[in-house]
Amino acid sequence: MQLQNIHSKIYELRGQKLMLDFDLAELYETETRLLKRAVRRNLKRFPEDFMFQLTKQDCELIPNWDNLPAKYSPSTPFAFTEQGVAMLSSVLKSDKAIEVNILIMRAFVFIRQYALSHKDLTDKLKELEIKYDMQFKDINDVLTYLQQKDKREILQKERKHIGYKPEI
Repeated sequence: MQLQNIHSKIYELRGQKLMLDFDLAELYETETRLLKRAVRRNLKRFPEDFMFQLTKQDCELIPNWDNLPAKYSPSTPFAFTEQGVAMLSSVLKSDKAIEVNILIMRAFVFIRQYALSHKDLTDKLKELEIKYDMQFKDINDVLTYLQQKDKREILQKERKHIGYKPEI
């Protein structure tokens, strides 16, 4: 199983990175109803910041929701945060669950590291943008001044001269 496959199953919703129960069930090679049953039997292990059930409005915010299998489910899916996925390893004790959990944890760590490096790059770009915007503004001001200067000189030469004309 590739990390890229897991990355595609991590969604951002309510400002958190989440995985949905049907995606986890697929990764663990079990049925969604069995995964939900195991979670319900151990609800004390899953506080609100580890796992919560999505609302219909939340579901509509998920990319490609129309193509996901849970669209036709009578109940909305459970959403698991990184800590919730880690807690699943204590509830689901198969070798496959342990193997998949390790890969999922690596995927979450990779996304977090990428986000941190991306934030650094974004901050650097903003800093450069401000610096060079000032320089480009100065260059633009100089070019505008030079264009206006040329126009003034041309207007000065083209105007009708009035006043005293000495005789030669």
